[in-house]
Amino acid sequence: MKPWLIDTMGNSFQIFKALQSYPYFITCDNSCRTMKISRDNPVRQFGFVLIELLTVILVIAILITLLLPAVQQAREAARATTCKNNLQQIGLALQNYQMSHQVLPSGSVNTTGPILNRPVGYHVGWLIQILPQLEEKSAFIGYDFQYGVYDLANRKIVNHVIPGFYCPSNPNDTWNYVGCHNNSESPIDTNNNGVLFLNSSIREKDLKDGRSHTIFIGEASDAGLLSWTSGTSSTLRNMGSKINSTMSTPSSFGARSHYGGRGRYSFEENSDVDGMGEYEIRSLPEFSNKSSNENKGLSPEERLFLLKVGGFSSSHSEGAHFCLGDGSVRYISQLTDDAILKNLANRHDSNLIGDY
Repeated sequence: MKPWLIDTMGNSFQIFKALQSYPYFITCDNSCRTMKISRDNPVRQFGFVLIELLTVILVIAILITLLLPAVQQAREAARATTCKNNLQQIGLALQNYQMSHQVLPSGSVNTTGPILNRPVGYHVGWLIQILPQLEEKSAFIGYDFQYGVYDLANRKIVNHVIPGFYCPSNPNDTWNYVGCHNNSESPIDTNNNGVLFLNSSIREKDLKDGRSHTIFIGEASDAGLLSWTSGTSSTLRNMGSKINSTMSTPSSFGARSHYGGRGRYSFEENSDVDGMGEYEIRSLPEFSNKSSNENKGLSPEERLFLLKVGGFSSSHSEGAHFCLGDGSVRYISQLTDDAILKNLANRHDSNLIGDY
């Protein structure tokens, strides 16, 4: 209240009553000749109103939304680093094998060819042969080379889990590193132009394009239908299709993997067939109209289906990791020109390779 307003009032009691209507503390003596006026300072009640609480929740939600992609990218970067390290270790094992034996291991060992992607035959893959170089000597000693990879004698090694064979970004229950057998889609045979194929024995002089321009191994998200020991499409691929053109999800892989997954492979032996043993494919759509007790020859369509190998793929974003012959690991985009990819997969085409 302004001072002049107080002066205009003639009665002290009236002034006192007027001041009581304002938010001030008023004190005076009995005669009201002297008064003290102080601003009212009531006790405040602390707490959140609803709008304040909703605002805080909204701000926290926005921060989480902004931080989540960054956390996911950091985790994927860590998984990609682990994947590259796995490929480097396998590539180093291949080099050590070549130094010891003067040749690279055979992509697949079998008496006949081309290789059919079914559990029939010897089919010793290249990964078995480099186990000593991967510090897996116990598994190598435990494998019985008198029998094929699908024989009951080798069931324990078939289901042996080696962590370095798996990419942490891949959701499928399988391993993910495969050798390059050809630069185009063709069956696994003795005339492939890659470095790991049927009964191959590639020497240093056979790598005419140079190690740094030749792909040795890469990723495959849909590998593993016949275990990591099998020298079939489970451990060999080609550049007949673009990278990531044949992606596999956990559900689709599970639907096609009728022989099990990581650590639980099993193959049913058919004792009616002589030689190395015969194993039936019971669940493939191409054989669904046949009785499980029948053992008929393959039709041309069935044989063509089982000869298909497939290309490289990964669960990484828009590309895959590859290990070249010199031991270096490179991330190659799925948008890379097809001609460059085919040149990298061919060990002796003598074509110049540009930037990729």
